[in-house]
Amino acid sequence: MKLISWNVNGLRACMQKGFLDFFREADADIFCLQETKLQAGQIELELPGYFQYWNYAEKKGYSGTALFAKQEPVNVTYGIGVEAHDGEGRVITAEFGEYYVVTVYTPNSQRGLTRLAYRMQWEEDFLKYLKGLEEKKPVIFCGDLNVAHREIDLKNPKSNHESAGFTDEERRCFDRLLENGFVDSFRSFYPDAAGIYSWWSYMYHARENNAGWRIDYFLVSEALRDQMADAKIHTQVMGSDHCPVELDLK
Repeated sequence: MKLISWNVNGLRACMQKGFLDFFREADADIFCLQETKLQAGQIELELPGYFQYWNYAEKKGYSGTALFAKQEPVNVTYGIGVEAHDGEGRVITAEFGEYYVVTVYTPNSQRGLTRLAYRMQWEEDFLKYLKGLEEKKPVIFCGDLNVAHREIDLKNPKSNHESAGFTDEERRCFDRLLENGFVDSFRSFYPDAAGIYSWWSYMYHARENNAGWRIDYFLVSEALRDQMADAKIHTQVMGSDHCPVELDLK
């Protein structure tokens, strides 16, 4: 069982840069997208063999998520049931027989941390949502969580301390996910792997110099830990300022 997650930073742009080539090559059972930047009807995506689900932001050209699955889910919901958050198209939840799969695009705290207070409320509400799901069955959630958890997860931790995505507050929220029984799949397999990132700025030749951040994740409920077979970060895949991440289940 293969799951892929990718922040495509605008799906229409990514389509011009090899999206479908990677999609076909990956042949994932479930393929999740973030930051699609689409409204309904703006793209006709032919993906034979997949059920498609889309959550669009009310604001044009902003945010948005998608989930493609070979197996039809038992149920699909959009958002987390909190009006303050659900206009930005950030969450899709697909229920399958043995677990939920959630694709999420976590709000960015923005330059100057102008949205940090909102981000903290999001973190509280999203964790509550995940734990509510977990009362029924285990959860796999993936996406751009807009945080590098530890210093090993970005190239320049000291100069970026208190930058959006590496504030103490955001990192503590990630700690809370782990304390609440979710497993960072990549670190579970590769606890000390350094220099492996999932996002690079378009500025300063960051990708060329591998000056990146690991901010894209698969986390799973503790109950699924033993079902994990591997976790991968496809740093060689271009097409976005993020690269795809993968979770393999037994």
